[in-house]
Amino acid sequence: MVKVVKFGGSSLADANQFKKVHDIIKSESDRRYVVPSAPGKRFKDDIKVTDMLYDCYAKVSKGVDFTEAFAPIKERYNGIIADLGLDISLEDEFAKIKTCFEARAGRDYAASRGEYLNGIVLAEYLGFEFIDAADVIFFSENGTYDSAKTIDVLSKKLESVEYAVIPGFYGSSTNDTIKTFSRGGSDITGSIVASAVCADVYENWTDVSGFLIADPRIIDDPRPITTITYKELRELSYMGATVLHEDAIFPVRKAGIPINIKNTNAPEDTGTMIVESTSQKPEFTVTGIAGKTGFAVVNIEKDMMNSELGFGRRVLEVFEKNGISFEHMPSGIDTMSVIVHLEEFAKKEQEILAGLHRNVHPDSVEIESDLALIAVVGRGMKSNRGTAGRIFASLAHSHVNVKMIDQGSSELNIIIGVQEEDFKKATKAIYDIFVTHKL
Repeated sequence: MVKVVKFGGSSLADANQFKKVHDIIKSESDRRYVVPSAPGKRFKDDIKVTDMLYDCYAKVSKGVDFTEAFAPIKERYNGIIADLGLDISLEDEFAKIKTCFEARAGRDYAASRGEYLNGIVLAEYLGFEFIDAADVIFFSENGTYDSAKTIDVLSKKLESVEYAVIPGFYGSSTNDTIKTFSRGGSDITGSIVASAVCADVYENWTDVSGFLIADPRIIDDPRPITTITYKELRELSYMGATVLHEDAIFPVRKAGIPINIKNTNAPEDTGTMIVESTSQKPEFTVTGIAGKTGFAVVNIEKDMMNSELGFGRRVLEVFEKNGISFEHMPSGIDTMSVIVHLEEFAKKEQEILAGLHRNVHPDSVEIESDLALIAVVGRGMKSNRGTAGRIFASLAHSHVNVKMIDQGSSELNIIIGVQEEDFKKATKAIYDIFVTHKL
């Protein structure tokens, strides 16, 4: 069996966390390829190393001396090395980073150095080979991830390496420049490595014991999710469940590799297993409940809209021209509603209204703001009658007015729009009826 293991920033925040990671990896010889993040927060008001590096580079860009700002970064790594009793020095690496900063190597280069340095330290501590991600993970000229080249080079490289540490978050673009994934991209690196070696399992270690059915900031002690499919996870991740970077799903999904979300601080916990498909019946009708605030809805009314060829296309064309993507688009015979992010929409609000009048000549256009969207997701919904009825009954009982409903033909999820002030109340109501009372 081959396992690829990724550890997040909280799992590698200090020497004590490094020791936990060491024990986890060494407890199973199958854990052969390790992907580390940069050191995260050690306590609530601490600063992540990546943010410190961004700050240093911002000073460089303004022509300000960054020596003082760089000192805490050096202290952080030197402290970890000293506490672990390692016989290595990063002084040459620090000097190289400072030189590259002064040469304006770029924000991506700056951000990547946290993972790079952590990878060197962790490889030394484990006795594993260090492989620079810049040598095996590639981006094309337009900045997109180059899957074909990466998998070819990476798989060939790891064929001859039994145990290795590959830093997360970054790779190299054309002209050997450093390019990063979006924030939290170490999850993606781990997924890529798992795909390249055809791993049996991709373990993603963090500071929580897997996914929870609902946000613990809203629900007290929510139940964990033991098994979830890629499709369910995609829906929940998009709506705010943030344990795993949503793009990390795709490389392993193609290869049919399961992901196991585990807790570094409680390695004995089962965690959440993310799979392509499963015969296991879910414990509850819904797998998870997730939501976001900060949406607006543009309601367009026009008589005989349904018989007007190309009406929907012309509506969306207006949003496209203004650089606004839409989230959902429920419609009726004479009405169409376009759900958008309020923050983006507000900047182009009047241009879009004018464009709609020019393009489709509506009878009326109304805007409603302060909308929250809640996704109720679960593979069990397909085989259980009356799921939607129970959702709306629970909301009515809690005096929550439903502003919008959207359901795909897959019967995997139901999207509900409510006023932001009712967001928490609505989430609690849905959780109670399906989980607390298990109806």
